[in-house]
Amino acid sequence: MANFDLMRQLQLKNDRKIVLLVVDGLGGLPVEPGGPTELEVAQKPVLDRLASEGTLGQMIPIRPGITPGSGPAHLALFGYDPIQYNVGRGVLEATGIGMEVKKGDIAARGNFCTLDSKGMIIDRRAGRIPSDEAIPLVERLSGIRIPDVEVDVQHVREYRFAIVMRGEDLEPELEDTDPQATGVQPHPVRARKKSSQRTADLFERWVAEARARLAEENKANGLTLRGFSTDPGLPQFPEIFGLKAACIAVYPMYRGASRLVGMEIEDFQGDTPEDEFRAASDIWDNYDFFFIHIKKTDSMGEDGNFQGKVGIIETVDHALPSLLKLEPDVLCVTCDHSTPARMKKHSWHPVPTLLWAPATGLPDHQTTFGERACAQGGFGTFPTIDLMPLLMAHADRLEKFGA
Repeated sequence: MANFDLMRQLQLKNDRKIVLLVVDGLGGLPVEPGGPTELEVAQKPVLDRLASEGTLGQMIPIRPGITPGSGPAHLALFGYDPIQYNVGRGVLEATGIGMEVKKGDIAARGNFCTLDSKGMIIDRRAGRIPSDEAIPLVERLSGIRIPDVEVDVQHVREYRFAIVMRGEDLEPELEDTDPQATGVQPHPVRARKKSSQRTADLFERWVAEARARLAEENKANGLTLRGFSTDPGLPQFPEIFGLKAACIAVYPMYRGASRLVGMEIEDFQGDTPEDEFRAASDIWDNYDFFFIHIKKTDSMGEDGNFQGKVGIIETVDHALPSLLKLEPDVLCVTCDHSTPARMKKHSWHPVPTLLWAPATGLPDHQTTFGERACAQGGFGTFPTIDLMPLLMAHADRLEKFGA
């Protein structure tokens, strides 16, 4: 990972701007052997130009062969070893929507799901019900009372919600109830160690009452919980790297990850790449580092929608000139993990990475931005946790080490 003590020692101040543009789940696979990936088939003249002017490579988010969740993959992008700093999805979701999660509080992410008459999951996301259908259901669940603890339930987005349980002697070592598969029942809340059993029992009691209140619903007649966690007390990104950092993201989980490492969360109107790049323009003079997150490539990949994912990539490319007008000194376009439409889920494949830094970069011989080009790029294959020092170096924000 980025050596935090070394980063603190070597950091330099200047006025150069760094943009980390994360196109979630960007990496893909061909539908047919030998064919193009989603990124390779997309019409993306701006990204291809940046590739020809910049340097390509591919990154390993966690370790070779390990499929990453979104939380650990983003921490790796920020320079944190996700094995050492293991942060649960629950605290990311809850923090991302502004819920308070103190040390000892237990947060979890919730999904509404659809169950058949035998209690088997037939849709893990309840048909992706829109927020206006989910909000009344969350309000219904917020009325559940469990003795000896306080339970806060809030809507996140569409079929997602967050739950925070507060009380004495609660522990987060709990198994997810989401089997991440259909045709099976949700798991019970199980303790991973003996001292967590009381917490498991309290959550299981809440789940039982919640399912009773949802039983008559058509789509969202069940729920699952995952990512039980508490405040991890992470080292703070601005202090480590000497950067005033902003997060521009639509989805709460990514805002939560940014907030936990000390970035400032910027609110804005809209949810398109154009809207996000406009938000960056509005705050350009106020920050050194901009984390901009594009979500829908990942959603299309999880839905198996190859052409839909291609379309989102093309939308990003079409909007990029407005971001480039701001004249960032360093722009990195990459992703947290691959989400091939062919697989309909996250995968362990290396992620394509483009680093464009006109003043300090050494262009390689690649002329297009795609998985195969990145595999042959000048940076080769390297761990995601080494990205931040590279971005700092290209922004001339690291002093020489040693005499």
